[in-house]
Amino acid sequence: MSFSAWLELLASGLITGGIYALVALGLNLQYGLMRILNIAHGEFLMVGAYLTWMAQTSLGLNPLFMVPVSFGMLFVLGWVIHRLCFRRLTATSPNIDIFEARGLMVAFGLMFLVQNFASWMWGGDLRGYDFLTEPVQIPLPDGTAQFAGNKLLVFALALLFSGALIVLMRTTLLGKGVRALMQSPTGAQLMGINTQRLHPLMFGIGLGLSGVAGALLSMSYTISPSMGEPYTVTALIVITLGGFGSMGGALAGGLLLGVIEALGMHFTNPSLKALLSYVVFISVLLLRPEGLFSRKSRKA
Repeated sequence: MSFSAWLELLASGLITGGIYALVALGLNLQYGLMRILNIAHGEFLMVGAYLTWMAQTSLGLNPLFMVPVSFGMLFVLGWVIHRLCFRRLTATSPNIDIFEARGLMVAFGLMFLVQNFASWMWGGDLRGYDFLTEPVQIPLPDGTAQFAGNKLLVFALALLFSGALIVLMRTTLLGKGVRALMQSPTGAQLMGINTQRLHPLMFGIGLGLSGVAGALLSMSYTISPSMGEPYTVTALIVITLGGFGSMGGALAGGLLLGVIEALGMHFTNPSLKALLSYVVFISVLLLRPEGLFSRKSRKA
């Protein structure tokens, strides 16, 4: 393979991995902080995608405008869902294990509820629109590499939002409070951190990131009511790779998984994409269950 072909292949994996990372960051924030394994996370990605599609096809709005709008709308929805559902579970569950089990059941209900609402609202047909489909050509010594303009934009924005969350977690007082709760919930609460305010805020941010991912995906792929579930599964694989609670690990794990899938599909068969992901998932669980980039392994 020529250098340009290798570059296109790796770029394809990184672009996909950027979306994986963005979805996984939101889910990792919810589980790492609140122990909410929100398996409906991908369904809200689907909602963000449909909102962007509707705005572009019905109102003629630029999809880029819908990126922050999707974040805001899904953030508010996440805040409301936490207050109505998971906050009540916190008050009625005697211990964390029971809370996790009950929270998983609630997330199952949310998943089917959102899926059926989307099918009723928009039907089951594939939807899509054209946006920045012109190829971007990059001259190289051995030829020219071509990349779809919309996918390059998707990758750049996915990294921007992922990086913004990581900076928020590492440099702000809010982020320090979140990290303290992840490391020692009881100790953090004794120091005065108000979980009643912080938990719904972080749950909302997690859903907001899924809305951003959906808006970005709609710019370059077709969408359907069933599109969210595979991204939830992939996000769980990414979190396992990066380590539960590690934001930097989720970003690195998402990019790594995207590259592994791209290389594996190129040298084997595209139909083996899911198999490759699960092989990586099981291998990490067996050989390094704390994650490749976890705090335990990085001492950070």
